[in-house]
Amino acid sequence: METVINHHIKESDYRPTTTSPLSRGDFGSDFKWGVATAAYQIEGAVYEDGRSDCVWDVFARKKGKIRNGDHARHACDFYNKYEQDLELVKELGFEQFRFSLSWSRILPDGHGRVNQAGVDYYNRLIDKCIALDIEPWITLYHWDLPQILERAGGWKNRRIVEWFAEYAAVCANAFGDRVQHWIVLNEPMAVAGLGYTTGEHAPGNKGIHNFLPVVHHLALSQAEGGRVLRQLLPNARIGNAISCSQVIPNSQSAADIRAARRADALMNRLFIEPALGLGYPKDAFPFLSNIKRFMREGDREKLKFDFDFWGLQNYFSVVVQHSYLAPVMWLKEVPATLRNVPTTGLGWEISPSGMYEILKQFQQYKGVRELVITENGAAFKDKLKDGNVEDHGRQAYYHDYLDAVLKAKNDGVNITGYFAWTLLDNFEWAHGYSARFGLVYVDFKTQERTVKESGKWFAGFLKNQKWEPVSN
Repeated sequence: METVINHHIKESDYRPTTTSPLSRGDFGSDFKWGVATAAYQIEGAVYEDGRSDCVWDVFARKKGKIRNGDHARHACDFYNKYEQDLELVKELGFEQFRFSLSWSRILPDGHGRVNQAGVDYYNRLIDKCIALDIEPWITLYHWDLPQILERAGGWKNRRIVEWFAEYAAVCANAFGDRVQHWIVLNEPMAVAGLGYTTGEHAPGNKGIHNFLPVVHHLALSQAEGGRVLRQLLPNARIGNAISCSQVIPNSQSAADIRAARRADALMNRLFIEPALGLGYPKDAFPFLSNIKRFMREGDREKLKFDFDFWGLQNYFSVVVQHSYLAPVMWLKEVPATLRNVPTTGLGWEISPSGMYEILKQFQQYKGVRELVITENGAAFKDKLKDGNVEDHGRQAYYHDYLDAVLKAKNDGVNITGYFAWTLLDNFEWAHGYSARFGLVYVDFKTQERTVKESGKWFAGFLKNQKWEPVSN
């Protein structure tokens, strides 16, 4: 399809494109409503209770890697403030809380010795969730690899599959008696692409030569982690969370259509299809045929795992065109900021229709049992004024994306839950503290929390009030 050019809309002026009121009841009584977080982005306390360095600690100490020289040594201090923050989760009306475990806090050496203080912390966190009648959802890995394992090659080293399996077993044994929902990996494509190919994320490795071995070891680990959890926790519900975006060719030229297929193979198909027994998507991206150099006998079977659900993390659509200046990929993205479409504060296209289309796309896989939106949200340039944050753009964003989710559900997509990203403004990776995604505003100097207007709207929505977002 051709790119649709709209009048440019500043993120601060974004208003809903649909005026239909929404309420929680529209999604059914069994639909799960949660909020998602990640350990490194909120915990802080990086030197407390025996935690060792992870790759992001080291990356943040390097000059010029994080905007404004920010670091996560304190972040939101969730490590010490988790009780009051979980009270906020309860106040907002969410009944599920997704959080990740810090591998460095539990296994400071990457494998072997268990740090009991780290295990005790997560036990307290889980117990507090249960006391508040909030269901804990654990993510095993959200990008914070122990630095000691990176020195041994990290995700480039095939031994990481064994190390990850050991870590998964420790976590299952420690927390599995109270946690039913588990997510193995968070957005493995981001790890392979940004962490080991472009170097924009930790550990900062660059080079296309890293991409294929890292992809293969991540794909093996997502399946092996699933098998470990299934063996130790036979009644658990096990999923995997992948980033995904509707990919649109910039024109109907054959070259642009092929470019879109390559981008779709990387962004949407690369990690789900091996798990489903379909192999890597070499049909659309022949470069992936080279992954055979890193495969061993039996790997095709080892890549398979029957996940109970797939977590989809959708924020924007992507428009691509063919480019002779990008070897291997032979494509480039056409930035949303150049296409006169509504964008968030990070320049990401606001595309509710893309959410609908990507849900329909993943529903077509025969091996997918259930879909959950495990992340969706927007960064805007929030300002605290007179004790309030009037983030009408974020309210409109959530309204439009939830409307798209509901449309997909009503059209037969087996989607069973939605997790907003995120509870608190936090350390947003290479953006540091300049990108605010939270429903709750955080003053990082005082650690004071202020529920934004979007958080108040969400609270009303979850109380089954009809949600009619601000439109003027």
